[in-house]
Amino acid sequence: MNRHVLAVCTSCESAHRMKQAIRKSGGERLLEQLQTLVRAAPIEGLSIEPHECLGACDRACAIAFNAPGKYIYLFGDLPVDDERLESTATAVTTFATQYHAKPDGTISYIKCPELLKKRVVAKIPPL
Repeated sequence: MNRHVLAVCTSCESAHRMKQAIRKSGGERLLEQLQTLVRAAPIEGLSIEPHECLGACDRACAIAFNAPGKYIYLFGDLPVDDERLESTATAVTTFATQYHAKPDGTISYIKCPELLKKRVVAKIPPL
């Protein structure tokens, strides 16, 4: 089984004062919520990895899906406020399951979770 990676930007939505973090970033909170959901309902071969920056700073909060031979998806503008954090994480894990099931990783717009449809920053072809 090919390794599937869900990269979560931990710098997104950060709050610092004098170079010291004063609270968890939105990305860190999303990472924790995703880890909790995947522990409860594992997705075979999926690794959730923190990354300091995914380079989508004007589209924070950002995540990326990557697997050998599959399209890479970069999503941004993910809502991570208290009211929507859980629904965001649920949409991301739904997409992870869909992505895992597709040989080339292509997910049609119709099948994409509603919350993610308008938040695709990039869809990069596999090598």
